[in-house]
Amino acid sequence: MSSVPDRSEVDEVYTWDLESIYATDDDWEAAYEAVAERVDELAAYEGQVTDDAETLRAVLELRDEIMREVSTVAAYARMRRDEDTTNQEYQALTARAQSLAADAQSAASFIDPEIQELTREEFEEMVEAESTLETYDHYVDDVLRMKPHTRSAEVEELLADLSEVTGATGEVYTMLSNADMEFPTVEDPDGEAVGITQSNFVNLLKRPDREFRQRVYDAYYDEWESVRNTVATAYKNSVKADVKTAQARNYDTAREAALDGPNVPVDVYDTLVETVHDNLDKLHRHADLKAQALEVDGLEMWDVYMPLTGDEGPDVDYEQATEYVVDALEPLGEEYQSRVAEGLDSQWVDVYENEGKQSGAYSGGTYDTQPFILMNYQDDISSMYTLAHELGHSMHSELTKDEQPFVYSGYEIFVAEVASTVNEALLTNHLLETVDDPEFRKHVLNEFLERVRSTLYRQTLFAEFEHKTHELEEAGEPLTADRLDDLYQGLKADYYEPAAIDDRIAREWMRIPHFYRAFYVYQYATGISAALAIVDGILPNGASDEPNRDAAEDYLEFLRRGSREYPLELLRIAGVDMSTSEPIDRALETYGERLDEMEALLE
Repeated sequence: MSSVPDRSEVDEVYTWDLESIYATDDDWEAAYEAVAERVDELAAYEGQVTDDAETLRAVLELRDEIMREVSTVAAYARMRRDEDTTNQEYQALTARAQSLAADAQSAASFIDPEIQELTREEFEEMVEAESTLETYDHYVDDVLRMKPHTRSAEVEELLADLSEVTGATGEVYTMLSNADMEFPTVEDPDGEAVGITQSNFVNLLKRPDREFRQRVYDAYYDEWESVRNTVATAYKNSVKADVKTAQARNYDTAREAALDGPNVPVDVYDTLVETVHDNLDKLHRHADLKAQALEVDGLEMWDVYMPLTGDEGPDVDYEQATEYVVDALEPLGEEYQSRVAEGLDSQWVDVYENEGKQSGAYSGGTYDTQPFILMNYQDDISSMYTLAHELGHSMHSELTKDEQPFVYSGYEIFVAEVASTVNEALLTNHLLETVDDPEFRKHVLNEFLERVRSTLYRQTLFAEFEHKTHELEEAGEPLTADRLDDLYQGLKADYYEPAAIDDRIAREWMRIPHFYRAFYVYQYATGISAALAIVDGILPNGASDEPNRDAAEDYLEFLRRGSREYPLELLRIAGVDMSTSEPIDRALETYGERLDEMEALLE
């Protein structure tokens, strides 16, 4: 029997406050109907978008109003579904909201192609006639930049209509992995049955009993083996959709298309992979050190998540975690710090796992709502870091909304992962400076090393896998389950050379939901690199000294800018140049230094 509670058993104080969006589902229904009717208003402007400055302003403002409302309707439905992915009612609401979002995108699809008929000079003349259009200056620059990859209004409408279909494989995967798959129970060393879930799998692999870890590992991946062909088919078609969509937009490759959206050169991707490969020796050293710490002859894949301390680590309950996180954010200023504390007291966070709940963690919400954070908190150091991470996203959204209009309120993942990882780095510095308990400090240091391993190295491995799978599809090579397993297993062998690479680990690609959002994961690796550079600037001599308030203010300005500039330009505001390998080299140098510290502690 599962030890995971039903949602009704979770104390309300540990759940997010979705009623702050819509008090009842009936209110959601009314909002849905109202905005669905407004979508048709856009049609009146088709063929007239650039007739004059006043019309251009009117259509852009109308589109923003509609998209704001649609995003709120969609967010509520999705978060209700994520509370319990087996709930048929909220599955239906989510499907309706997704269809509405696709309809809205389709209805607005004529706008960008018509704007692209303008020259830059003509737009500037419109700004002179209608000064409020100046707000859209960067947006129009981005639209004009994309002209070679924007099709006719008719084709754009078709592509928008198809977006729901081309994204369907990700939905299939989500329902399979979170709602339909039932992972087995295994017996722990005390003879108790322990249920494996998507959320607790990694934590179970941190248990000190090695035979138990192997039972968990085998049972988990054997369950994935039972759906191997289904998942391979879903992923194959996801890759195919990426490639076909890129071709429809006149790109040579799906990777080029994905990176061109946020205007990130493909050289940044390649530099990341090359720099990480040049530093695999550090990861290999980490693996060897882990084998020594665990006192095993060779590291097995079910040992990889074990901390260097050789045990499960100290418990950190949610209340203690929130205190640590809030205190760690002091270098960013009192306003930032107090706003986080306020949010934690205002039900931003859905804290604990429950039956059917979406696995993992994310920060959600919209321009017109408070932030919402989904967690599956496990009372450990790792969960505390995840909380800090998601709060970074939430505060990025909050500061952006303070300063930017809706059109710039979103931001690319390339910069989003910086905000989250800065919080993690500040937490590490704070804990190492303020907690005296040597065992706790050892676990904090281990957490830092694991974050770099799993964020910089692991996500780069994933990035290589994605690149290679898309290259195979583009070359007309079949993406079979065997081919995917072999490709992944080969990469795992390169990255974890000192460890034993078994056949089950070849299936690990099946459990990665981010693969259904292609060329997404590399940004975790670039994000941690940029974040460590930013924190070095804010705390040049460590957390014990007065922070550099100018550097902190530059960082906060970066957060406030939203998407008003392109990602590389935004990061330069914060003092980081991601067009070079320097931030990645610096992060990996810090990783090596922390390995030295841990090695000394273990001796």
